[in-house]
Amino acid sequence: MADQTQPWAERTVEVPPPQPGVGVPPQRDAYRRGVASVGQPRTPRTEPFPVVGQEPTGTGWPDGPAPRRPLSWHVAQLKRGGEWSAAGALFAFVCWGIWAISGGGDLAGPLLIFVLSLLVAAGLFALARLLGRVVLERQLGRVRRSARGAHLVTAVFLAGLGIAYLQQTEWVVSAWNWISGN
Repeated sequence: MADQTQPWAERTVEVPPPQPGVGVPPQRDAYRRGVASVGQPRTPRTEPFPVVGQEPTGTGWPDGPAPRRPLSWHVAQLKRGGEWSAAGALFAFVCWGIWAISGGGDLAGPLLIFVLSLLVAAGLFALARLLGRVVLERQLGRVRRSARGAHLVTAVFLAGLGIAYLQQTEWVVSAWNWISGN
């Protein structure tokens, strides 16, 4: 009967002890993963925390004003997008020429009007740049890499100016009415 009451004794297999480094990672004494020491007093830390010095990395909040950029950088920034203003100025010049020649007479008055119109366009460009500086750079913290927006605003103004010159030319208005059927 002893054999029936303890069947596990007959079926045991000898298992060799685990070798360190094979299968199971070696563990330090008094530390077992996932087991907290409960009821034992915590030993205070005898060594102080190390003090690490801070090295400037160039990132984060600036300590002072941003470094000044050279004039060549600003000029290159203003040139980007200049094709828009050049195209608008060319269109306004051609339309002004048609208007001035069609009027006949002295060209001094129309030339003064065109120069003043170009000065207004330059003022509009400066206003658009100033507005971009206040809104984009100061408020939103972005860096503008070109003047395309200001050039586009100026080109739209100059194109409208050219159309206004053409609307004052009688034969252009007559031709437009004849083409459109009005």
